[in-house]
Amino acid sequence: MDYSQKLSKEFNIRVDHATNIIALIDDGNTIPFIARYRKEQTGSCDDQVLREFHDRLKYLRNLDKRKQEIVDSITEQGKMTDEIMLSLVKAETLTEAEDVYRPFKQKRKTRASVATEKGLAPLADFILEQTDASVSAKAQEFINTEKGVETVEQAIQGASDIIAERISDDAELRKTLRKKIFDIGSIACKLLENENAKTYDMYAEYSEKIEKMPSHRILAINRGEKEECLKVNIVVEDQLFTDVITATYVKNETESATIVKNAGIDAYSRLIFPSLEREVRSELTERASEQAIKMFEVNLRPLLLQPPLKGKIILGLDPAYRTGCKIAVINSEGNVLDTAVVFPTPPQNKIEEAKEILLKLITKHNVSIISIGNGTASKESEIFVANLIKESGLNLSYAVVNEAGASVYSASKLGAEEFPDFEPAQRSAVSIARRLQDPLAELIKIDVKSIGVGQYQHDMPENRLEEVLGGVVENCVNSVGVDLNTASLSLLSYVAGLNKGIAKEIIKYRESKPFEKREELLSVKKLGAKAFEQCAGFLRIVGGNVLDNTGVHPESYPAVQKLLDFTGYTLDDVARNNIADIKDRIEKKGWSACANECGVGEPTLRDIVTELLKPGRDIRDSLPKPILRSDLMDLADLKEGMEINGTVRNVIDFGVFVDIGVHQDGLVHISQISDGYIKHPSDVLRVGDLVKVKVLGVDLVKKKISLTMKTTDLPNGIAVQQQKTDKERKQGRRDAERKKENAKKQMSNEDLKALLLKKFGR
Repeated sequence: MDYSQKLSKEFNIRVDHATNIIALIDDGNTIPFIARYRKEQTGSCDDQVLREFHDRLKYLRNLDKRKQEIVDSITEQGKMTDEIMLSLVKAETLTEAEDVYRPFKQKRKTRASVATEKGLAPLADFILEQTDASVSAKAQEFINTEKGVETVEQAIQGASDIIAERISDDAELRKTLRKKIFDIGSIACKLLENENAKTYDMYAEYSEKIEKMPSHRILAINRGEKEECLKVNIVVEDQLFTDVITATYVKNETESATIVKNAGIDAYSRLIFPSLEREVRSELTERASEQAIKMFEVNLRPLLLQPPLKGKIILGLDPAYRTGCKIAVINSEGNVLDTAVVFPTPPQNKIEEAKEILLKLITKHNVSIISIGNGTASKESEIFVANLIKESGLNLSYAVVNEAGASVYSASKLGAEEFPDFEPAQRSAVSIARRLQDPLAELIKIDVKSIGVGQYQHDMPENRLEEVLGGVVENCVNSVGVDLNTASLSLLSYVAGLNKGIAKEIIKYRESKPFEKREELLSVKKLGAKAFEQCAGFLRIVGGNVLDNTGVHPESYPAVQKLLDFTGYTLDDVARNNIADIKDRIEKKGWSACANECGVGEPTLRDIVTELLKPGRDIRDSLPKPILRSDLMDLADLKEGMEINGTVRNVIDFGVFVDIGVHQDGLVHISQISDGYIKHPSDVLRVGDLVKVKVLGVDLVKKKISLTMKTTDLPNGIAVQQQKTDKERKQGRRDAERKKENAKKQMSNEDLKALLLKKFGR
């Protein structure tokens, strides 16, 4: 297959760019490196497009590999024909390829295989011809008591079983019927007797068209079925499907035709529909899982890129009841200064004692922010902290952070290595403090499945989820950059071209001598030229060559010097931030002329200039800081119509959850996000966005808050802090648009024959 041609159409990029991307991937280059430092070769494709491209390339290659295996198998059986080969060449999915192979697979014992062993295949062939000749008379020839065929009826029944299996194995028929199920079929659910069944009350007598069923509902009924709370079936109008089979196989109204028709009905009910139902359910689950994983990706990226609270002394509080709240104070570098345990929550309720301990820690270490985990006893802890701040009069604020995965980290090998003398709960308190101080550095220590953004993460295919979310983490780490002399093992492990083994060697090297320049990486054990090429641009060194503290790759240092000479600047000017009008000087000469003079492409030149203007910059610093509070409201304080500022905590298919400072996040349903139509919440919102919402309703019993962002309800409009570039804002629509733009070229049979001759040598 010409992958470049196909992928260029699917992704709407130039053929030469597709060819280059394939070559770069095959040459062992990482996605972050390709996206950042090979823009001229890729047409400036971003990392998300490149990852999708890579996924699709792997699928197409696996498809071709499977096709070749099928060709080899059928050829070994001596049953290969040009028609079969053409069908395989046409197959665009693994399912279609398997449909072609289905008649030639080694099957377990079936009614058809038993009939074939009894010598009834020729009778099945005779019946399929549908002539006027008597089937009963012909069947007399196949009576053989030794083989177990004692009557005409048994012979005809055996032949019918063979015909039914042949119909079931018809690849084109299966493709037609499968599509028909997707087009007109429905999913139907019934509630079963089960102690957990109330969770699925809404699906008690539920039915919905497959084509309209959203991903989150598919996953919900799958979970209900797995927990034995729901019985789930695909429902279709059987007559429509048997009519298709009859139209395909029945030629006339002879005795033979009647047998074929009945065999078709049997094939449908006994073989085809049960099989297709499994396949359709499997495909629906796969699609829904991909959508859910996409939502993890959409949520995880902004969560990891939340702005760090630099230069702050933070007190982390891990809430609990019986065992007490664990306290850890960290300095501006994240090092632990102090720890304690207090009991301000039930059953002990030692509130005054807890206040005294915390005030001593706060004044001793000059704490400015308290970070509270949002788990068990969080509400009581938040009330305690809010009262402490109010009574003390100190210039102090707090934030409630998502503690998902903190307990996993605290009991992990990594947690034990970092804090061997701490109890797991103390490690959790440190993690909760660090999550506010530097979310990216702390969250990457946790298994991505445990971070808790998105929906149904525990129902996802584990390998696929880890692959996608690992890619998000890798992209975030490399987008921000990593301090080579201070980064943790976890951070270094995600740098393009590195792994844990090399990261350990880097740490071992810098313990004896801090890195002074990037080239020293080549002296690190296990880190060769290829790894250096991939990682160097993403690693930062403070205090040396100013270029080593930017995203400029060492391969472009000569180009930077030419640029500075060309525009009349020096590296000292860059270090002193004294090149403010460099863009104006380039404009006068022309970007293209400057790029040619420097020996780089224009996209690379623009990236270099961006880096030179802000050496050592952190892309997260330009984003809005998290909301810090000094007081809180209770759920009962909320009134319908109340306007509140909040932070988006989770984006899902049917809306967004917003933290409004009452411990319980409120839901803005997709229908309440905008006055106009939006296809998906991620089109306009992402985790970390600061929004103004209005309370629609509060259910105190179920602890549910309904919110709206509609401008008709909010006169001041939707106050969303702009955190997205135009490209990011349109990302949610891009997949669908790309599919619409795909050009599907139909090849003639002669073209296909030429292709199969070239590919398979026939």
